[in-house]
Amino acid sequence: MAIGGVLFDIDGVLVTSWRPIDGAAEALRVLADHQVARSYLTNTTTKTRRQIADLLVDAGMQVSPDEVITAAVLTAQYVRDRYPGARCFLVNSGRIGEDMPGVDLVYAGEHGTDHIPETPDVVLLGGAGPEYDHLTLSWVYDWMSRGVPVVAMHRSTSWNTADGLRIDTGMYLIGMEETSGRKATAVGKPAPEGFLAAASRLGVDPDEMYVVGDDLNNDVLAGQVVGMTGVLVRTGKFRQDTLDRWAADEFAMQPNHVIDSVADLPGLLGL
Repeated sequence: MAIGGVLFDIDGVLVTSWRPIDGAAEALRVLADHQVARSYLTNTTTKTRRQIADLLVDAGMQVSPDEVITAAVLTAQYVRDRYPGARCFLVNSGRIGEDMPGVDLVYAGEHGTDHIPETPDVVLLGGAGPEYDHLTLSWVYDWMSRGVPVVAMHRSTSWNTADGLRIDTGMYLIGMEETSGRKATAVGKPAPEGFLAAASRLGVDPDEMYVVGDDLNNDVLAGQVVGMTGVLVRTGKFRQDTLDRWAADEFAMQPNHVIDSVADLPGLLGL
């Protein structure tokens, strides 16, 4: 297959806690030397695309902000299209407004604990962190139960750090949806929009692209659904028992390729 481009997840594939994974920088250099186009799709919402690119450059990888597609960028587009002019209450660990132009944001952290904020038009849930405290989640649950639309930037249930796994937004959504009887809309991975946006940005068809990730469902199989060739790496949040259970299901879609790390990608591509 002709290599039209490669779409990378970031956390767990290229870096862990923003420290480079062995061989990642060299793998990107090999792709650049062979003029293979690259894009980066991440559910990370604690940082803007500019900050993410700066951190990757510090880790020895030549990445520009316009190559990075974040869940916040995708969410902003969704809100502008679906809820133009809406007043949005954002619960997120990180100030990401520069990636969400045209969206009226009120940060959860701007409110004290002595009064309930005005009911928003839309609730936006970014990445989990200290902002996901009991009182804030209670506000979100109350609004959700009363029919206020909730838009999650992603449904990831965990991410990997140098100190182990941390629970993420999806873990909270499971409980709130179950008890409220209402569903949130999720925009980031594994929804197809980000994968298709990456292919469009590179000017290639999805079936000419490889997608590389450490999450079997959110990264690899989601990319394969839209036609990309999936490459699962055994770094980051990868767990062998998860792959083994999945492989035991003869009817389940399987990853196209499994490699030890992104350092093995150039070899897989024959570069």
